[in-house]
Amino acid sequence: MKRKFSLGLGIQYGFAIFFMLLFSLPLLFMISSSLKDPQAIFADVKSWRAFLPVGDISLDQYAGVFERLPLGQFIFNSVFISAVVVILGLFVNSLAAFAIARLKFRGQNAILVFLIATLVVPFETIAMPLLVLVNSLPRISFEDGSFEITTGWLNTYLVQIAPFIAWGFSIFLFVQYFKTIPKELDEAAIIDGASFFSIYWRIIVPLAGPAFATSAILSFLAIWNAYLWPVMVVQTEALRPVQVGLDYFWASTSEEGTQWGEIMAYSTLITLPILIIFVIFQRAFVASVASSGVKG
Repeated sequence: MKRKFSLGLGIQYGFAIFFMLLFSLPLLFMISSSLKDPQAIFADVKSWRAFLPVGDISLDQYAGVFERLPLGQFIFNSVFISAVVVILGLFVNSLAAFAIARLKFRGQNAILVFLIATLVVPFETIAMPLLVLVNSLPRISFEDGSFEITTGWLNTYLVQIAPFIAWGFSIFLFVQYFKTIPKELDEAAIIDGASFFSIYWRIIVPLAGPAFATSAILSFLAIWNAYLWPVMVVQTEALRPVQVGLDYFWASTSEEGTQWGEIMAYSTLITLPILIIFVIFQRAFVASVASSGVKG
């Protein structure tokens, strides 16, 4: 029995190592290639040297990225947009989920079904109608010391933030987690005179840390990697996020050829924030996944 258990454990570790290598090797290739010149990248691509920072390595590719495009501005835009969407989204989505999961009103199941149905609709199918909508909405601008009401949200931070604050998947995630919290806590709080918002803020939020961390990671990842929507609604360089910056490398292909070393350096720089966010919230993320099947 002990031998069989050890064999099974060894198989599990074997699968874990296999999938770790499967997902980490592309990252290693990207990072090591960002330190090499293009000739070395293609020379090493047929051997394990492609995954190792060996040979004549330098930071010239990173310097070339900053010379080619305003990377600092792009990173600021993406960080600002992602942070605002995550913070506002956590509040709005968790509050909506609290109403669905903890309160009783007519039609709450229908609302939840509708939210789940929105998850199967690709964003590409609603991109054009959404573009027409945001282009016709009023906007208050401040110029020359006076307020002015204009039409259209294009070329603003607002158009990259507002449509993505409410997210059906995040609401569904919060609903499922909130249902695992005993409702006896709500009843005791109501007896003590607490309002519904006080129950949400003082009881539910402190107990739902893993759900908040999971929602924050997934929301940040989705906004940080957004490309189609920013390309459609932003033409001003000062407002573009990091993913749109890749177009600068493809635009130079006809004149200089594809700058693979700089592309790898750029990809490394825009990948680091995602890894940092995951490392910060990984314990809460794993706890949320582990508790997803637990019923209160």
